[in-house]
Amino acid sequence: MDKTGLTSDDFLGGRITVLQPKVGYRAGVDPVLLAAAVPASPGQTVLELGCGVGAASLCLGTRVAGLRQFGVELQNDYADLARRNAQVNAVALDVTTADLTALPVNLRAMSFDHVIANPPYYPFGGTPSPDQGRDFAMREATPLDGWIDAAVRRLAPKGVLTIIQDAARLPELFQALDARMGQIRVLPITGRSGRPAHRVILRARKGSRARFQLLAPLVLHDGDAHQGDRESYRPEISAVLREGAALSMD
Repeated sequence: MDKTGLTSDDFLGGRITVLQPKVGYRAGVDPVLLAAAVPASPGQTVLELGCGVGAASLCLGTRVAGLRQFGVELQNDYADLARRNAQVNAVALDVTTADLTALPVNLRAMSFDHVIANPPYYPFGGTPSPDQGRDFAMREATPLDGWIDAAVRRLAPKGVLTIIQDAARLPELFQALDARMGQIRVLPITGRSGRPAHRVILRARKGSRARFQLLAPLVLHDGDAHQGDRESYRPEISAVLREGAALSMD
C-alpha cells in the first residue's frame, strides 16, 4: 500500500495515531467503543479477530497496560499497517496474516482470556464495493457463526468474548452462541434518545450459566438532531472517545 494512499488519524484524543487507507475501510467510533467495553486486566491475553489496521487493539492496549495482545487479519496490507501502528504507538501487538477459519498452529495451540471482534456488518451477497479492502471489511466472506465459533474455540475457560455488530444481526449472534457461552449481556447503541439502536455490543463468558441481560441503551449524542459541525457527544461518550475511559457493561 503506497504511503500517499494513507492518512494519519488521532484516536483517544491524540493518545494514539493510526495509519489507515484514504480509500477503503476506515476505523471510526466502533472499534473505540469495542475496546472500551472489554473488561481486561493487566497480564491477561487478548486476541482480536479481523483486527484491520489495529485500532481496537491499540485503544485497548493504551487503556490497559501489561496485556499480551494478538491480532489476526486476512488482508496483508491491513495486517502490515496494524504492525506499523503498534510499533509507532509502542503497543505490544503480535499480528498474524491468516484466515480466522484456518488459524496457524501456534495460535490454535493458545487460549485467551479475551477474544474481541468487529465482524463485517453486511451478509455475503449484494452489490460489492469497488474497493476490495472496504468490501472485505464490510461484507462478510466468513459467516457470522464462523466468527463466533473461531472466537469460542480460542477462549480459555471463563474467557470473555466481546463483539460489536449491526443491531439488525443480533438474532444471528444469539443463534451462533451455543451452550458453550453464558452470562450474555447486550448493550444497544443509538445515535440519539428515542431512536432505534443501530449497533450492539455483546459480551459473553465461556462456561458460564449466568442469566441473559439486556442493558439500557447507550445514547451517543445529546439533542434530537444533528447540529451542524458542533460536536454533540454526551460527556460519558466523549470520555470514552477522547480520554480512553472504560465502558461499563456491569
